[in-house]
Formats: sequence, structure tokens, C-alpha cells
Amino acid sequence: MTKRFNPSPAQRLSAVAIAAALASFAGAASAQPSSAGPGLPGYAVSSDGRPVLSGFGTCVRAGHWVPANAAEPCDRVARADAPPPPAPVAAAPQLEPAPAPAPAPAPVAIVPLRPVIQKLTLSADVLFDFGKAELKDSGKARLDQLAGEIKDAQVDEIIAVGHADRIASEDYNQKLSELRASAVKDYLGTKVANANRVTAEGKGESQPVTGDDCKKMGAERGSNTKLVACLQPDRRVEIEVLGSRQIAGEAPAAGTGATAR
Repeated sequence: MTKRFNPSPAQRLSAVAIAAALASFAGAASAQPSSAGPGLPGYAVSSDGRPVLSGFGTCVRAGHWVPANAAEPCDRVARADAPPPPAPVAAAPQLEPAPAPAPAPAPVAIVPLRPVIQKLTLSADVLFDFGKAELKDSGKARLDQLAGEIKDAQVDEIIAVGHADRIASEDYNQKLSELRASAVKDYLGTKVANANRVTAEGKGESQPVTGDDCKKMGAERGSNTKLVACLQPDRRVEIEVLGSRQIAGEAPAAGTGATAR
């Protein structure tokens, strides 16, 4: 009786490995591999350029293969991991521009108060004839009285301002008011110590004091005696005397009022 040979597991595994190796060599021989494929240098490739696989499913390396020939899919090629993209940076909030500072207020000019020794209004009818600019005797007498009243004062300035009514043209009344103020200035200049301290100006018909009292009174002409009489307060010369007055036993004192002229 013939005895059957039963190989051990190790013997069976060795036989399988040997069979696989023989099959690999047979496959490689049948594929007529090239050891210098144009796309996979260092590996055996078939005529169609594909890598020749061993019985274990791995690429067959040529005898001159070196690690520098490693190529996928035969061998894994180490690659440096690309760094993750940077995290998005939140945009800085857009701040509203600070409002421009408000401009500093313009300085207010402060005009010092000038002491008034005396202030009076003289009717032009006392000083002049209607429509004239030559002083009458009554006008000179009233200016003489004023000069005497301020004789003991320290006078800084005397201001004469002429005014006219609305009868006649505006240009005519402006000129008439200037001539009358100049006549008062010239006469007072002969009565006070410093004539150059007396000044004059004319306002024409621009500052009437009668308001609506003399409206609808007929023709606007000098022959309308009713209108001429009604407008009499508008024909005037206003005089201001600025300075100080020495009172016996007291320090120099200013007048009773003050103005910012």
C-alpha cells in the first residue's frame, strides 16, 4: 500500500510562494518587458507602456532601479503636505471720520464807551432859514450858549450831525445836511480851545423822526406850508460833546450819559 504525502502548512506556503514567483517570471517573460519605459524609468513595462506586475500585484523593478526612480502607481512618492489656506481675516470695521471741529467764533470787537458831557438836538429852523445853510443870528446865539456850558470841561470831541426832511430830492437833502453840519462845526471851532476836535457829518433824509405823521398831506414841495411845518422835527442838527468835567472838590467826572459812537 502506497503511503500518501501530506505536506505541512509551512511546506504548503513555500510551495505557493514558489508557484507565484514562477508565474511572475513566466508573465514577465511572456510580456517581453522593457526595463526603460519612457514614462516609468527604472520599471519593467509592457509594449503598450504599462508597468509589468508581479504575481503579488507589485510593479517589477529593473536592475538599475534606485529610489529616485520611484513613481506612482508603482511606488508611493512622498510629497510635502501643502499648508492649509490661511484663515480669512475679518476686515477692520470702517469707522466714521471724526467730525471737523467747529470753527472758533470770530472775536467781537469791543468799542470802549465814550463819556458824553452834553447831548442836544437843535432845530434847523432856529439855526437856518428854510433850505439854507448859513447860520442865523438866533443860531449863533444858541451855539454861543453851548460853548459857554462846556467851557469848564475837558473836551475830547464835538460831533455835529445834520438831518434834512424829505422835501426835494435825496441828493439835495444829503448835500444840505452836510452843509448845515459843517456850518455848525466851523462856528463852534471858533468858540472852543481845539477847533480840530469838532467834526461834522450829514445824514440827509435817511433818519426822519416824524414817521407816518406827515403822510397824505398834499404835494411834496416847499410851498406846502402845512407839510413843511409837520416835517420840522426832521430838520435838525444833533450835537454830542464827549470828554470829562472837573467838579470842584471832586475827581474829574464824565457826563451823565455814554455812547458807543
